[in-house]
Amino acid sequence: MKQIITQTKTRIEKSVEGLRAELAKLRTGRASLAILDEVRVECYGSLMPLNQVATLNIPEPRLITIQPWDAGVIPAIEKGIQKAQLGLNPANDGKMIRLPLPPLTEERRKELVKVVRRIGEEHKVAIRNARRDALEACKQAEKTEHLSEDDEKRAEQEIQKYIDSGIKQVDEAMAHKEKEILTV
Repeated sequence: MKQIITQTKTRIEKSVEGLRAELAKLRTGRASLAILDEVRVECYGSLMPLNQVATLNIPEPRLITIQPWDAGVIPAIEKGIQKAQLGLNPANDGKMIRLPLPPLTEERRKELVKVVRRIGEEHKVAIRNARRDALEACKQAEKTEHLSEDDEKRAEQEIQKYIDSGIKQVDEAMAHKEKEILTV
């Protein structure tokens, strides 16, 4: 039973962490380096993550600066940003790339809130699936390992406690991101 509970707890933690990582990539009105995590730059004969060819900074709330270590990769960085389809227009001065983040329209904010809710619901479903699998495993363990019904009920209660905690964390992360998106 302990193994089932531990596996369920791990699945829930992974789902919550996955949600936080996905939400960090969503663009809000404020600059965040997480939106550049998926940007790949073709240089030195291979595709490399942007943070491995340049220093990334946020000098202002709506501006990201990219300081490449080699000025020769500036065109490749611009191309990588455009391929990532972030809706950002890079501007370079020959030494540095500036990524101004335009303010979000009210309509776009509402769309982003819907995206946050959809992502959150997907992670809640994953958590519920973990509960379903764990409860099935408990029933199997009761039959094969000849455990008492009381042991099974205790395990189910402990699993439910972790499920409730995971769903609460998902709700909190969603509410925080929605607030971040809707505040100007």
